[in-house]
Amino acid sequence: MDPVDALTETAFLLERELAPGFKVKAFRRAAAVAGELPAEELAARASDGRLARTKGIGDRSLEIVLQALEGRVPDYLAALRARTGEKLGPGAKALREQLRGDLHAHSDWSDGTTDIPSMAAAARALGHEYLALTDHSPSLKIAHGLTPERLEAELEVVAAVNAEGDEGFRLLAGIEVDILADGALDQESALLDRLDVVVASVHSKLRDEKGPMTARMLAAIRSGRADVLGHCTGRLVQGSRGTRPQSEFDADAVFAACADAGVAVEINSRPERQDPPDELIALALEAGCLFSIDSDAHAPGHLGFIDLGAERAAAAGIPPERIVTTWPLEQLLAWTAR
Repeated sequence: MDPVDALTETAFLLERELAPGFKVKAFRRAAAVAGELPAEELAARASDGRLARTKGIGDRSLEIVLQALEGRVPDYLAALRARTGEKLGPGAKALREQLRGDLHAHSDWSDGTTDIPSMAAAARALGHEYLALTDHSPSLKIAHGLTPERLEAELEVVAAVNAEGDEGFRLLAGIEVDILADGALDQESALLDRLDVVVASVHSKLRDEKGPMTARMLAAIRSGRADVLGHCTGRLVQGSRGTRPQSEFDADAVFAACADAGVAVEINSRPERQDPPDELIALALEAGCLFSIDSDAHAPGHLGFIDLGAERAAAAGIPPERIVTTWPLEQLLAWTAR
């Protein structure tokens, strides 16, 4: 096994199981160090002991490199694969195989951990045909939301990634735009019109009363610029940030508006969110909504969370054709351009 691939996959799988960031960074750093060395030199340094003294190569990383150079899957990686391997039932597995992409992911331009090209490369490695880069909007300062100027600059990076990539994958220009208290979308309208995908989410005043929260969400849905309603309840059910109850809103009215406007309801696949709850997925399905199964990834390994979303969607009985992330790119872009 290629040692750099082994280190990279180790970091990916650790991210997927939400391991501490310092541990993930150690393996990514080791992969970067090893990747800078020609294969012959890496093998020579591993053989004569110099690799053990190389900055950025820790004991566990060294073990992975040595075992990979022996032509086998390193023990540590094998254990990770066994721990995080696919556990989907037949229905969920069939749906997962139909998913072509992901419309909600972040980079280190906002609150993600990893650069844009690395996120794109990880999506390609998973077999995605497209990934929407949806960093946060200006008002979410805690997440380093993008000002109009920074979003303009990010669009240039997205274009460069696509220019250098292969024809079987496209990085979509997008944003996770905050739904402000008055229902306005937190970015310049002209910029939103230039994007491939707009995910609109509530991040502030999550404990608003039902009436104001409903009005706020309806205004965003009916704006004509939102494509996906992100993590609609804002709940947290587990994880390092603790738990948070779901926001109160008129779900019948919100989902009816989504169905009327052609806005997809996101099935947010992050383990700590699992948003919407099952009963709201059922309401949205009955209302005739489209859905988008998204990872809300903040690191490459998080892209694998869509397995969890596929499992929930399959359990809810959502037809694949109602899930926009099963659509081919041409159909998807025709929908977002509506």
